Amino acid sequence: MTVWRRDGFDIDTAPERLDVDAVHDFLANHSDWAAGIGRDVVARALAGSFAFGLYDGSRQIGLARVVTDRATFAYLVDVYVLEAYRGRGLGRWLVSTARAHPELQGLRRWMLTTRDARDYYRPFGFRDLAHPEWLMEIVDRDVFRRGQPKG
Repeated sequence: MTVWRRDGFDIDTAPERLDVDAVHDFLANHSDWAAGIGRDVVARALAGSFAFGLYDGSRQIGLARVVTDRATFAYLVDVYVLEAYRGRGLGRWLVSTARAHPELQGLRRWMLTTRDARDYYRPFGFRDLAHPEWLMEIVDRDVFRRGQPKG
């Protein structure tokens, strides 16, 4: 686990420091991309990802989650900073830290999806798809409203 410090804030990759309730609250109630997501789904997503928590003391105020094999591919998802903390460059620091992490170097591809923040991510090297015809997807926008089968 690694910790970065700046201006009284921390970014930490320690899974035990993540506040699942705080992350769930933001994603379920304050994001448009994961509205209604269940706490159990958030907990499983965090457990199966490389998560970068952003903290003000012991309070979690942001997150960047990377779904990755740490060898060839990374998918940046669930990036947020609480509204009260925005405008201080913390989101940029969070994404830069994830992109620069030693375990995430030499990857062939980084991806993310965003409806309205394309220009925000361009300085980190993200570009529009060179070959969108190469990608396929299955999207179920109602899965959080329906709930997921227990397995």
